[in-house]
Amino acid sequence: MDMLNSVEEDKLNGIINYITDSFEYKKCIKLKKLMSAGNIKEKVNEVKKLQKLYIKENDKEIKKMLDKKLFELNKIPIYVEYNYYLQKVNEMINLVKDELNEYFYKVLNEGIDL
Repeated sequence: MDMLNSVEEDKLNGIINYITDSFEYKKCIKLKKLMSAGNIKEKVNEVKKLQKLYIKENDKEIKKMLDKKLFELNKIPIYVEYNYYLQKVNEMINLVKDELNEYFYKVLNEGIDL
């Protein structure tokens, strides 16, 4: 944030705080900590490895294993709840991103005839 003055930095920190102070974000962090204590983290890492492998090789057997592991993960309530809140946090981030993109588009294209 070296390019920003203190007022701009304060405004950006306000946006960041809006997200990090939200119930959804705090719940996400709490659930993530709970999941790391159990074997859920291992299962998530297995899925990530299988996803990378499937993308690389596009093998039907790998896809079957991946689907099975994802099915098992989605039967774990804390994992499902974590994904729900993670989706809500991502929606907040995307909303802010979209608003900033729209703002910059208007500012940068104002007065430019195409």
